[in-house]
Amino acid sequence: MSWGTELWDQFDNLEKHTQWGIDILEKYIKFVKERTEIELSYAKQLRNLAKKYQPKKNSKEEEEYRYTACKAFLSTLNEMNDYAGQHEVISENMTSNITVELARYVQELKQERKSYFHDGRKAQQHIEICWKQLESSKRRFERDCKEADRAQQYFEKMDADINVTKADVEKARQQAQVRHQMAEDSKADYSSILQKFNHEQHEYYHTHIPNIFQKIQEMEERRIVRIGESMKTYAEVDRQVIPIIGKCLDEIVKAAESIDQKNDSQLVIEAYKSGFEPPGDIEFEDYTQPMKRTVSDNSLSNSREGKSELKFGGKSKGKLWPFIKKNKVLMGATPEDFSNLPPEQRRKKLQQKVDELNKEIQKEMDQRDAITKMKDVYLKNPQMGDPASLDHKLAEVSQNIEKLRLEAQKFEAWLAEVEGRLPARSEQGRRQSGMFDAQNPATVNSCAQDRESSPDGSYTEEQSQEGEVKVLATDFDDEFDEEEPLPAIGTCKALYTFEGQNEGTVSVVEGETLYVIEEDKGDGWTRIRRNEDEEGYVPTSYVEVYLDKNAKDS
Repeated sequence: MSWGTELWDQFDNLEKHTQWGIDILEKYIKFVKERTEIELSYAKQLRNLAKKYQPKKNSKEEEEYRYTACKAFLSTLNEMNDYAGQHEVISENMTSNITVELARYVQELKQERKSYFHDGRKAQQHIEICWKQLESSKRRFERDCKEADRAQQYFEKMDADINVTKADVEKARQQAQVRHQMAEDSKADYSSILQKFNHEQHEYYHTHIPNIFQKIQEMEERRIVRIGESMKTYAEVDRQVIPIIGKCLDEIVKAAESIDQKNDSQLVIEAYKSGFEPPGDIEFEDYTQPMKRTVSDNSLSNSREGKSELKFGGKSKGKLWPFIKKNKVLMGATPEDFSNLPPEQRRKKLQQKVDELNKEIQKEMDQRDAITKMKDVYLKNPQMGDPASLDHKLAEVSQNIEKLRLEAQKFEAWLAEVEGRLPARSEQGRRQSGMFDAQNPATVNSCAQDRESSPDGSYTEEQSQEGEVKVLATDFDDEFDEEEPLPAIGTCKALYTFEGQNEGTVSVVEGETLYVIEEDKGDGWTRIRRNEDEEGYVPTSYVEVYLDKNAKDS
C-alpha cells in the first residue's frame, strides 16, 4: 500500500489528514500536561494533609504519640509524604519524557510536513505550466491550420478567376505557401510541447507525486509510532513508582500491625495511676445511740461533741480519693514539689524533673570540660588566646552546675520522700488511700502541701498494734445538718486561689479574708465561713490562719 499510487489525486485530503494527525499529537501533549498538573496538585494536597495532622512540637498532642496507635498514625503521615513524592516523580518524568520530547517532535514534524507539501505544490505548479504551454501551442497550431486553409481557398479562387491578374494570383499562392509553412511549424512545435508535457505528466504522476506522498506516508506512520511509544512511556512512568508506592502502603500496614493494645493500656495506667489503694468497707454507724442520751447530754456543747464523735468516730478506710475530684490549681499556684498531684503522678513528675536537671548538669559539665581543654590549649600556645579570658566563663559554668545540683538534690529528696511513702504492692497490710506513715508524725504535720485529702476524710497519727494507720470517715450530711452555725474561732487570709468543686468545699480568691470555724484536724483541711449561708473546707496550705486566743480558750 502506497499513498503515492493509491492516493495520487488526493493531495488536498492528504494535507488535511496530516494536519489532523499533528492536532491529535498536540491534543495528547495537552492531555499529558494536564495530568502532570493534577499529579503535582495531588502531591501538594497530600503533603498539606500530612502536615495538617502532624503533632505540634512541645504540645500535649506530642505526648499522645507515646501510644502505639498514635505512632502508627504518625508513620502513616510520614508514608503519605513519600507517597506524595512519588506523584511528584510521575509529574516530573511525564514532563521530561513525554511533553517536552513530543513538543520538540511536533515542531520538527510541522517543518517536515511543510517541506513535503511545498515540494508537492511546486510539482503541481510545474505540471500546470506545462499544461498551459501545451494548450497554447495547440491553439496556435489550430489557428495556423485554419489560416492556411483560408489562404489555400483564396489562392484557388484567385487562380480560377480569369479577371485576376497573374501577379495577384502569384501573390495569393505565396501567401498560401507562407500559411502552410506556419501551420507546419506550429504543428512541429505543438508535437514537441505535447511530448514534453506527456513526459512531465508521467514524471509527475509516476515519480514526483509518489515520492512526495511516500515521504508524507512515512512521516505520518512515524507520528503514529511516536504517539504509541509515548503512551507506553505514560504507562511506564506510572509503573516505575508502583513498587515504591507499594512499599509506602506496606509500611502503613506494618505500622498498623505494630499497634499494641496492651502496651497502650499500660501507658494509660502509667499516665493516670494515682498510687492510692481502693477504699475499704464502710462500717455501720449506729444512729440510735444519740437517742439514748440524757437531757443534759443534749446541751449545745455536748451536741457538738457528739456530732464530732459521729463525724470522726467511724473507721471507714477508703472514703477519700475515689469520691473526690482533684482540686484545680490555677496558673502560677502549682506547688514546686507537685504536692497537688496524687502520689504516683507526683513521683513521675518529680522523676521527670530530676532527669531533666541531670541532663542540664551533664550539658554544663561537658561545656566546662570543653572550656578547660581550651584553657589548656591557650596555656600551651599563648599566641592562640589569653587563658585568663576563660576564667570568668569557667566560673559561671561551675556556678551553674552547683546551682543545678542543689536543685536536683531538692527534687531527689522529694522523690525519695514520695517513694518511701508509697506502699509496696507485695505488702499484705496495704495502707489506705492518701495515708502517710504514722511513724513520722512530724513529717505529716510539716508537709501540708505534700498531700491532698478531702473534707469528708481525715488523717490520724495514732498507731495501732499492727502498725497500721486508721482512716476516720466523715459524713457530709451530718456535717451540714447542724441547726446552729459554729462560732468563729479566728480569721484566715487566702494565700492562693482555690476552686472548691467537691461537696463540702468552698472556693476562695487569693487575698480574701474569711472566718475560721474549725481548725485543721490533721487531715490538711480547715473549715471556714464567708457569710451565714456559705461555709465549707479549704486546704490548710492555701490559707494563713490567725486564731482568736480568747475564742479558742473559751
